[in-house]
Amino acid sequence: MYEKLLKTAKNLGSPKVLVAGDFMLDVYIYGDALRISPEAPVPVLKVCRTEYTCGGAGSVAADLSALGAVPICLGVIGDDLNGEILMDKLTEIGADITGLLAVADRPTINKQRLIGLAQHRHRQQLIRMDQESTEPLSDEQYEKILHTYKEKLKQVNVVCLQDYNKGLLSSSLCKQMIQLATQANKKVLVDPSLTSDYSKYISATVITPNRKEASATVGFEIKTENDAAKAAKKLANKLKLNAIVITLDKEGAYLKTSEVSELIPTRPRSVYDVSGAGDVVLATLAATLASGCDYKTAVQLSNIAGGIEVEKFGTATVTIEEIVNEITGQNQDIIGKIREIDSLADELDWHHKQKKIVVFTNGCFDVIHRGHIEFLKFCKSQGDIIVVGLNSDSSVKTIKGPDRPINSQHDRSAVLAALDTVDYIAIFDEPTPLNIIKKVKPDVLVKGRDWADKGVVGQEFVESYGGKVVLAPLVEGKSSTATIEKMKALERKS
Repeated sequence: MYEKLLKTAKNLGSPKVLVAGDFMLDVYIYGDALRISPEAPVPVLKVCRTEYTCGGAGSVAADLSALGAVPICLGVIGDDLNGEILMDKLTEIGADITGLLAVADRPTINKQRLIGLAQHRHRQQLIRMDQESTEPLSDEQYEKILHTYKEKLKQVNVVCLQDYNKGLLSSSLCKQMIQLATQANKKVLVDPSLTSDYSKYISATVITPNRKEASATVGFEIKTENDAAKAAKKLANKLKLNAIVITLDKEGAYLKTSEVSELIPTRPRSVYDVSGAGDVVLATLAATLASGCDYKTAVQLSNIAGGIEVEKFGTATVTIEEIVNEITGQNQDIIGKIREIDSLADELDWHHKQKKIVVFTNGCFDVIHRGHIEFLKFCKSQGDIIVVGLNSDSSVKTIKGPDRPINSQHDRSAVLAALDTVDYIAIFDEPTPLNIIKKVKPDVLVKGRDWADKGVVGQEFVESYGGKVVLAPLVEGKSSTATIEKMKALERKS
């Protein structure tokens, strides 16, 4: 399963996603809480910095951008300074903001959070102040939004409706948006508002309520997996959806489709801040489904992304690299360091794309000694990812003679895998490592200084694309051959 998750995460591409909803500006005002006010029993904040981030539907757009998608924004903002800041932030992430309608009679929705810092750290939100208008738009403004929606719909792969019930996504507009998207064969994903009436979302593709939202609309509290299953079935029958994804905090998410009805668990987290988690889930579902992913895999990846987000402060984004690292970390016991070179090549290609420096070395590593340990430490100092090409038993015999290796390739690879300095081990049968070097395509090729006069195999290839060859210092008098000879001498004396 992890291989499918990794493959999907690495191949999301750059889908275009139309994000329609309530765009907001999140403002974080950080201050050192140095004393209590003499005027009232409240902390005095000495403001040290102010941060602005995209909130609401803007948070979904930011999350999509972090996942490599292209967000196309549709909504209303105020004709004010906060609106300008929000548009600048969205522009910075590469979002298309031509669908944002600036209106003079309502403010840009903004949430200002005062964050107290103790000893310049230990962040604690003290209060949140919201400025907003939830009044419906005028008929003319709704017409402009719908006209822009029709134009943008032609450009996108999937549609996200992020509804905070702030006046934009009226029942009439929602229904028209869903109908137009369905006619255009475009999926519509909805993060619903907290309401008991979901009728405006009828015939959407996917809906993603959290536990509280789903409980409010189905009329009973969702406490157990059975409750979630009952709620999902009720929503599916009532709303004519392809899929329902009820997010259940630390328990994961309940997925209901015509083929699947099950709880998709997630790893327990140390929750720092839940704000923005729903946005990340919606964005990840949109990006994965736009790439052709199945619902179960999409929900599994959304669980991972949401889990990473809640460990961060505020409305934070999650990158593909973080998701890949999480999948790899969670499955390290299954995956292990000892890999087939062909499957490893794909993973190394990912590391290359993330600007990681891949270091390669090779050898028999028959009887591990201090010289090997120092050599591998040197390799680690040259880059980020260390790949060891390990000679198979048959190739060791070819190089060293019929009495070698002392330890089998399985034992040798197991010892290497236990070292922190080694990230991957690939066993090869050929007398030279040239073929494996061509598949690894390392940034740095390391050999011992004793190869200076022999010529390093693969040097010409590595240097042909700008890589380099580095010769490592050796620990005098330390070698597998010397160690084995010493052991034989001791055996003869006994």
